Amino acid sequence: MTTGLDAELIEQGRKLFAGEWQFIWASPSIETLPPMAGLEVAFAGRSNVGKSSLINALTGRSTLARTSRTPGRTQELIFFEGPKGADVRLVDMPGYGFASAPKARIASWTSLIHDFLLGRATLARVYVLIDARHGIKDIDKTVLGTLDRSAVSYQVVLTKADEVKAAEMAERTDTTRTQLASHPAAFPDVLVTSSRTGGGIPELRAAMARLIGEHRR
Repeated sequence: MTTGLDAELIEQGRKLFAGEWQFIWASPSIETLPPMAGLEVAFAGRSNVGKSSLINALTGRSTLARTSRTPGRTQELIFFEGPKGADVRLVDMPGYGFASAPKARIASWTSLIHDFLLGRATLARVYVLIDARHGIKDIDKTVLGTLDRSAVSYQVVLTKADEVKAAEMAERTDTTRTQLASHPAAFPDVLVTSSRTGGGIPELRAAMARLIGEHRR
């Protein structure tokens, strides 16, 4: 579902996620973050965009990241660690936007997200998940702006592609790519995924394998 990824990278991505991934840490505040080690790849997005489902699809474990029908249940930065030697962590960030919680709590999550993005030296990239049915919304633009200002590399991943017709999906992808052209910290390619069907998951794994390889050189 994306371009520029060859068979070798696809295989590297498969191997990266073939081993055991496990939960290691939950941080409700900046003060409780785990010590920095290796590389970290974070997943950000609106509360109902499917972050936990995508992490489960990536790692091949249906219950690694907690999923819920209630948007906004992830209230902390959740860290997952890969197999020994992978030297990489996945970070499930609190969803932004709608959540069934008091406004003060939502403001606290938002502050945590922004503080983490601005001050984590081991953060190699943020994958910003966008619902393919709706595209980039104003609240997404706020987060993209924060990433641009902090010079944190990020790439957009369109989720729930199985719920969009092919022609509309192609148009949505092109529109998203055009929108990102004005964002200096955005990786130019747009990934398209479906956690339900597995579509685009090998390509996302490969993109992460390429990223890790570049940082190790």
